[in-house]
Amino acid sequence: MTGKSPFRTTLIAPCGMNCAICMTFLREKNRCGGCYAPDRLCSINCTISSCDQVPGRYNHSCGAFPCRRLKQLDKRYRTKYHMSMIENLDAIKRDGIRSFVRSERERWSCKACGGTIDIHHYRCSECGREPE
Repeated sequence: MTGKSPFRTTLIAPCGMNCAICMTFLREKNRCGGCYAPDRLCSINCTISSCDQVPGRYNHSCGAFPCRRLKQLDKRYRTKYHMSMIENLDAIKRDGIRSFVRSERERWSCKACGGTIDIHHYRCSECGREPE
């Protein structure tokens, strides 16, 4: 995946996932366009993205935040991939979406080639190196 930086506000999912670092966004074949794209894959049946209590892209306004489903997803990602969607949403709420995307670009860009680190395989999608 070359060209324009994939780190954009439109690629932050309602669950707090950065679609730009997802393996289904980064792969060449059967590529997902992100949760807000017509060619989305993950969010078609997603209970979080279809929740009435998420009026904005990542603005959870219910008193149950974080809900059971989000807690389950967060636990899985903390355990397997060392990333927290709830922490991501808290950072967006605290610092704003643009600041969050800037920090994601810094965190998930390959220091060797500038490619994007695939969170699911923990290596650069361009050069294949693991982050330093």
